[in-house]
Amino acid sequence: MKKNFTIFGLLFVMVIMGSPLFAQFTLSGELRPRAEYRHGFKELPKVGADPAAFVSQRTRIHVDFLSEKYRIGFSLQDVRVWGDLPQLAVADGKFTIHQAWGEYFFTPDFSIKAGRQEIIYDDSRMFGNVDWAQQGRSHDAAILKYKSSGIKIDLGLAYNQQAEQLFDNVYNIKGNYKALQYVWLHKDFSNFGVSILAMNNGMQHTKTSDTTFHTVYSQTFGTRFTYQKGNLNLASAFYYQMGKNAGNRDMEAMYAAFSADYKVSDFIGLNLGYEMLSGTSQKDALVTGYTDKSFTPLYGTNHKFNGHMDYFYVGNHGSSVGLQDVYGGIKFGKGIYTSYLTAHYFLAASDVLDKSDLTKTMDASLGLELDYSFGIKLSDKVSAQMGYSHMFATETLVTLRGGNKDETANWVWAMLVFKPEFFKL
Repeated sequence: MKKNFTIFGLLFVMVIMGSPLFAQFTLSGELRPRAEYRHGFKELPKVGADPAAFVSQRTRIHVDFLSEKYRIGFSLQDVRVWGDLPQLAVADGKFTIHQAWGEYFFTPDFSIKAGRQEIIYDDSRMFGNVDWAQQGRSHDAAILKYKSSGIKIDLGLAYNQQAEQLFDNVYNIKGNYKALQYVWLHKDFSNFGVSILAMNNGMQHTKTSDTTFHTVYSQTFGTRFTYQKGNLNLASAFYYQMGKNAGNRDMEAMYAAFSADYKVSDFIGLNLGYEMLSGTSQKDALVTGYTDKSFTPLYGTNHKFNGHMDYFYVGNHGSSVGLQDVYGGIKFGKGIYTSYLTAHYFLAASDVLDKSDLTKTMDASLGLELDYSFGIKLSDKVSAQMGYSHMFATETLVTLRGGNKDETANWVWAMLVFKPEFFKL
């Protein structure tokens, strides 16, 4: 830790001493302790299961340097759970680099950004930084960026390797892609906005009949539309996936969503929406050589969607029966206070078999989740937030995920967020 901060200090001095007069330099940070009580978060509790309680914390240092022809960004972070280390520990290995990228401007409108970086597009459904997770998500990638007259075009390229190898290109980092290429285009009109995404996602396939490695690719194509007029905001999206999944199985899947937000007054806002991620019928999965019809939201901020209790697509529910999410909510707040109450009604998007009789299918209903959150801005750089969520599960969800639907499934959290700006030049 001491060595890391020494290097950071030297870098800081070098940047300041060598900065031209037109450069901008910002040193900022983030401190975010969060307390949680879990008894049904992410999975239903079993009979007699004791709740879990803990405090996690994210600490970040951000450096941003901008000159006429280039920009540099660093984000150093420490993520831990209070008490996970002895008080007299010498080192812990938890200090990491969340972002370290450089962007060169060929022209004011055209640049290349390379290095470890967050990638965020649109509503974060397909690409997001997963900011709720204390560690967040970042990619090692290079992105060609163009923007002019309301048009933005990004071409992203990534190729992952786990070491500087002498031979072969086998990649065994679980959950990461081996190679990635995508194009994202966005255009704003007077009241409309449209985005188009085309992605080629390569995963290391390890279950082969020989000793050679294979990279299998899936393709995702889609578009998202937005419309805003007065107090009304509408959004819709459609994506289609094809190719091969990580298990080298053929896949054909789709995603569709629609949402509407209406600002009733300065104090009250309403929202309503529907989202469908296709799934693979458990009937079809019994047949050898079946096609995977389960849509995967890939590298999005999934905690933002489908309920805050993370029952779906947060390290789970992949290659499953899919999901339908009918939701509605109300927002109260003005000035320094904000509160949200949202209800999600979940249904399976394809057949779920009754384990006691595989000739029968179960009801599609998976359950009802209620999410409440409250936030207050304590000062310009400090806020406090808290939330409560409750899941009312069905027997179908138990069949898919285990646990007991009659046990109380709830989650409580509270968080302080400090975002100081230490220095700006």
